[in-house]
Amino acid sequence: MSKKNLFKVIFMAQGQVYEIYARRVGHGEMFGFVEVEELVFGERTTLVVDPSEEKIQSEFENVKRTYLPMHAIIRIDEVDKQGVSKISKLENGNIAQFPMPVYTPGDKT
Repeated sequence: MSKKNLFKVIFMAQGQVYEIYARRVGHGEMFGFVEVEELVFGERTTLVVDPSEEKIQSEFENVKRTYLPMHAIIRIDEVDKQGVSKISKLENGNIAQFPMPVYTPGDKT
């Protein structure tokens, strides 16, 4: 009865929104980054090929682990079923999230 965790990670990069699936997500050892490991993609057993999923799969083809900046993360969900990984255009592409500091030192009074 060993259920493997599955996470859907949605993040922004280069004016696009990425949606990927992974087995492991954590804070990792690099401060300010989210560590995403064991990326999961759909099997290529059918004749119908989704070009957006094929593009993202080729982009992460030899990636063992990826580190995403915290300010780029939109959402992380733990899910029961895997959906389609995809890259989509950012709505209102000329608007970007302003990076916020992760750590702000307290006042020393």
